[in-house]
Amino acid sequence: MSRPDTFVPPPGARAYTLRTARGEFAVVDAPVAEGVEVKGIVLLLPGFTGSKEDFNPLHVPLAARGYRTVAVDGRGQFESDGPEGDESAYMQAELAADVLAQVEAVGAPVHLLGHSFGGQVARAAVLLDHTPFRSLTLMASGPAQISEPQQERVRLLRDTLAVLTMAQVWEAMQETEAPERTGTTAPGDAPDIQEHLRRRWMGTKPAQLLAAGRQLCVEPDRVAELAALPLAFHVVSGAWDDTWPVPLLDDMATRLGARRTVIDGTEHSPNTERPLETARALADFWHETDGAGAAGENR
Repeated sequence: MSRPDTFVPPPGARAYTLRTARGEFAVVDAPVAEGVEVKGIVLLLPGFTGSKEDFNPLHVPLAARGYRTVAVDGRGQFESDGPEGDESAYMQAELAADVLAQVEAVGAPVHLLGHSFGGQVARAAVLLDHTPFRSLTLMASGPAQISEPQQERVRLLRDTLAVLTMAQVWEAMQETEAPERTGTTAPGDAPDIQEHLRRRWMGTKPAQLLAAGRQLCVEPDRVAELAALPLAFHVVSGAWDDTWPVPLLDDMATRLGARRTVIDGTEHSPNTERPLETARALADFWHETDGAGAAGENR
């Protein structure tokens, strides 16, 4: 998953605990840049093994375009608390209800963006109640379950977590997995990044990883349900992705009547790989959606 270059919030952003009707969630909240007209609020949901810091590179360019951005650690992710071993707390319906509570605490309406697994959570929240949202952006997040090779990786992780501790699994991943696939460290990483990535892994609850992994492997296709909503959609991806192949994302965008953006030179995480180009595409979509004057009119 995404591997941010820094875990330090960008200038002007603030890390704090967002209190909601469904508990507390760790966020990074970046206000609109000084002197810039406020255009809207964006809620950002990270993916499997990820965290709110995956969106650090987007905050400043989006603030310059007039958008307040709030990136959230979901229940049991990194710095947001959750049960260690109770997977029921991380069922999709529970996570979707969490998102609606987060929106209420931040202040509706918001533009919603979910990356990878976060996209499936975002979709579930919108299907539960679309009224607090101005738009939905699915970034590197497909219509149904992940590809078979990625399902195999998830099953391997699940089996490994059954017999090893989180610390032992981390060490094993350092030896066997490509960093871009797991959010683990790479030889060129600065020591502080290595420690932050390990801290993120250790802070994530095992039950959250297990529940999210199961959901990624069995998620049904709900595109038709989503397309029926009076909402503007945006499908963003890299030029190559082995979690959900790009042609599958192209087809999903067509079925949704969505704007489709491919960020050249990126794979599964355009948000960290080419953040300026990604932020530009996002802000352009939100600006046009807001200017349409009615939900779904921009589609």
